Amino acid sequence: MSQSPISPSPLLEFSSVHAHYGPVEALKAVSVQVYEGEIVSLIGANGAGKTTLLSSIFGAPRASSGSILHRGEDISRTPTNMISRRGISLVPEGRQIYQEMTVEENMMMGTTPIGMHHFEADRATMFELFPRLKERRNQVAGTMSGGEQQMLAIARAMMARPQLILFDEPSLGLAPLVVKRVFEVLREIATMGKTIFLVEQNANHALKLSQRAYVMVNGRIHLSGDSAALLDNEEVRKAYLGLH
Repeated sequence: MSQSPISPSPLLEFSSVHAHYGPVEALKAVSVQVYEGEIVSLIGANGAGKTTLLSSIFGAPRASSGSILHRGEDISRTPTNMISRRGISLVPEGRQIYQEMTVEENMMMGTTPIGMHHFEADRATMFELFPRLKERRNQVAGTMSGGEQQMLAIARAMMARPQLILFDEPSLGLAPLVVKRVFEVLREIATMGKTIFLVEQNANHALKLSQRAYVMVNGRIHLSGDSAALLDNEEVRKAYLGLH
């Protein structure tokens, strides 16, 4: 069953959002709600518009109409640096860590929105969650494996003490065992009281992790509902799970 919303209004809400890349309409009246304490996933094929929806929070592309609300306030025109100060962190597609910096230096960069006041305590928490990062704290990040870099990208995002974490394709390009660990970590992060909005092509993992989900097709929300129900949906099973 779907988890009941903890608060009466969404923590994050896209309301009839349209966005364009030049003349091409990439998002078409997209409406999505994420309530505090939930894990919500957005699945769909490559090119469906999933990453574009996340990017619209940061104005790239900017919503041409509709609204993006965080705690009831429209943030569709809010500068990127102020988005992170609102308690929103992004773990981007492709990780985008600082390749020439060490693990610890990357984690320091994650504190930018809030300052270094809690760095020691938060670093200890992240090292407990990711023991491999502790072992490699002085290693140059660009020399680590893809899985280790993904863990670092997650740890860096967590260092800002966000309430809402946006994950963009966290399993992309990773070996199956590493993917399994990534999703275990996401579940652990949720138990820390964090809200997760997950964009993911791996529909099976995403739907098993989340309480609610949306299916995007060609820039529109095609299906939505309880994740368990979507796992049993014949259309979803054929299109995204490879089951017939």
